[in-house]
Amino acid sequence: MIRLGAGRLERIVAVGAHCDDIAIGAGGTLLALCRAHPGIRVDALVLSGGGGEREQEERAALAAFCPGAELRLTVDKLPDGRLPAHWEEAKSAIEELRERTEPDLVLAPRTDDAHQDHRGLAKLMTTAFRDHLVLGYEIVKWDGDLGRPSAYQPLTPEIAEQKVRLLQEHYPSQRHRPWYDREAFLGLARIRGIECHARYAEAFAVTKLTLDLGTFDQGE
Repeated sequence: MIRLGAGRLERIVAVGAHCDDIAIGAGGTLLALCRAHPGIRVDALVLSGGGGEREQEERAALAAFCPGAELRLTVDKLPDGRLPAHWEEAKSAIEELRERTEPDLVLAPRTDDAHQDHRGLAKLMTTAFRDHLVLGYEIVKWDGDLGRPSAYQPLTPEIAEQKVRLLQEHYPSQRHRPWYDREAFLGLARIRGIECHARYAEAFAVTKLTLDLGTFDQGE
């Protein structure tokens, strides 16, 4: 397995169309990064769920998923499932986020996600953060849209178990969903782990990646 490092990480952007998207798609990665980089700044934006129970869940959950980090979370109030009809508001929210941070890493949905809200947000992110490493996370769902990821973040068994535990603990409003359970989350992590020669992993899509292998002189 080829490994590429991102160097020192000081700022991360994490976005989701709905409360729990970030945690489901990249919760293990956030846990690992925040442990490895104490004090890292995480600017998080969720487009829907603001002002109610979902926002309360999200604030408690992301605080747990980002231990020791400087977390700045915004939860907007766009209607669930209607992002295409609220394109201007979503675009403005992303542009405001871009203006206040210069991240080393961006965590966002995949551009080929079957859910229209996820897919729309992903497309906005690739235009607002053109010169950044954007990792598109995956969310298991009945649509069956899981593909062949191009990047993996290995997770220790401890991190994988903690992710599942936090998902169950902090999002009680989602427990009734038939796919929202330990077997689904840990099972996908195990499959992605097999694919990258690890016990567990989270997988991501990379739209575009510029290599820095020590062969390019910035002064040229």
